[in-house]
Amino acid sequence: MGKELSEMSLSELWELFPIFLVEHNDEWKSDYKEIEEFLGNLLSDYPITRVSHIGSTAINGIWAKDIVDVLIEISPSAMLEEVAQTIEQNGFIRMSSDKNRISLNRGYTKEGFADKVYHVHLRYEGDNDELYFRDYLNAHPNVAREYEALKMELWKKYEHNRDAYTESKSDFIRKWTSEAVKEFGKRY
Repeated sequence: MGKELSEMSLSELWELFPIFLVEHNDEWKSDYKEIEEFLGNLLSDYPITRVSHIGSTAINGIWAKDIVDVLIEISPSAMLEEVAQTIEQNGFIRMSSDKNRISLNRGYTKEGFADKVYHVHLRYEGDNDELYFRDYLNAHPNVAREYEALKMELWKKYEHNRDAYTESKSDFIRKWTSEAVKEFGKRY
């Protein structure tokens, strides 16, 4: 019987939950639909404005971490903390939070990853740059392949340092999100 996740150091967590990429899997769409339905039922009493599949598993054909990312946008009149607590009470672990953003995960165990892993990004309506990035890469497969190549390069370099892996992708993501906003305008 090992330590609880809450008792582990960051380096222990990164060792237990390394960065890993797998080939694109069409099952990610059904995994997203499953969690979307679960969250929709769970949060039916809250003013949810949009639930979206984001992250690399939502980009056609590229390698990705086998983790489905979900963006939940709530009305500015809602209490972000209250919504987060409801999600936490139903099997999610809070990973980070600030005034306008809360991240929760499901599928992390003290033995490692579960069969299905989800990251939920809880935000106020309109805080949704990830939708532009997703749509741009799906509309521009050449840019999606560049992103895949970057991720593959960073994978082994930062296999046990999730923060460095994420930070190393930031400039690429900002650049193409900016292009997406120019191309798509006020889509969201």
